[in-house]
Order: sequence, then structure tokens, then C-alpha cells
Amino acid sequence: MKICIVSDSHDRAEPLAAAIAQARQAGAQAVIHCGDLIGVNTLRASLKLDIPIHAVHGNNIGDVAALYRMVAKAKGLFSYYGEEAVLDLGGRRIFVTHMPHHGHAFACTGDYDLVCHGHSHTAHVDKQKHVKGGECWLVNPGSVSGIGAPGVEGRFTWILGDLEKMAFEIHTLPPGVGITLAVSS
Repeated sequence: MKICIVSDSHDRAEPLAAAIAQARQAGAQAVIHCGDLIGVNTLRASLKLDIPIHAVHGNNIGDVAALYRMVAKAKGLFSYYGEEAVLDLGGRRIFVTHMPHHGHAFACTGDYDLVCHGHSHTAHVDKQKHVKGGECWLVNPGSVSGIGAPGVEGRFTWILGDLEKMAFEIHTLPPGVGITLAVSS
């Protein structure tokens, strides 16, 4: 199973939908959003792509009540978990949070195959040794909104993950992609 991992969309719908559309074309069957989604309008174009989206809070929470109302209207295409989520996708146990220090801590437990986090706006894919003697994948997709950490401003990044192979690739939206996007229904 392939998945799209995004974070820090910060109310920017177009690049979020563009990343999800690219991931869907590459075979992704689900989206993990690692927080700082902000509002429901950010999701409207993405939900039209007909791929389930799993999201957690960030430190910029936005209108939580509206996000939960969107869950009720999304017919199973949007799940909003609050501060963190534990998902079982493609036979893998996945922990999702926004904050890097929480992600690192949960990767160290050995209870998960993959830990996804956001917040820093800098994409990375690493393995973290854990207390059970193995390793856990620890990934941060950076910022799909193009709001970057110093030195990476303007990079619209996301990750395509293959849960069968446990392979993760950082992708960058091409210049201009995600600025205006027409999504057919």
C-alpha cells in the first residue's frame, strides 16, 4: 500500500490538493496529514480526489469544531484524530503527531513501524533505533504549503511512502504547481 504524507498546509488548499493528486497518480491509497491543517476550506479540493485523509492537530489548530463537522459530512474520506493518531494501514502500525519531539519519543518505543510528524517545515526520512533492539522509520514531510524553515522557504514538500517495501521518497511540487488548481469532480 502506498500513502501520501503531508504536513503544515496552513490553510493553503491548492498545494495540498496538488500533492495529493500527484500521490494518487503514483498509486497512493490514503493520506496522512501531520497537523497544522487549520480549516475545512483547505480540504474541499482534496476531498474531491476521493482518497481517505487521516489528520491530527498541530500547534496552529484552527476551527476544530468545523473540522469535526467535516468528518461527519465526508462519508469516510476524512478522519480527524485530535493531537495524535495510531493507524493500521497496509499491515503497518503507524503513529502520527505534529511535534518532532513526540515523534522521536514514540519511534523509540518499538511499538510502531512508522512514525510521522511535522512542525519543523523541513522534510526528512530517517530510521530511529528503538528500545526493543530494532529500528522505526521516522519521517517529516516538511511543509506542503511552501512555508519553510530558514533556507527552505518556497519548497512545497510531501512524502510518498510504500508500506510494503517500507520506502519513503521526499517529493517537491514543481514551481507554480499548487498555486492554481482545477479539480474535476
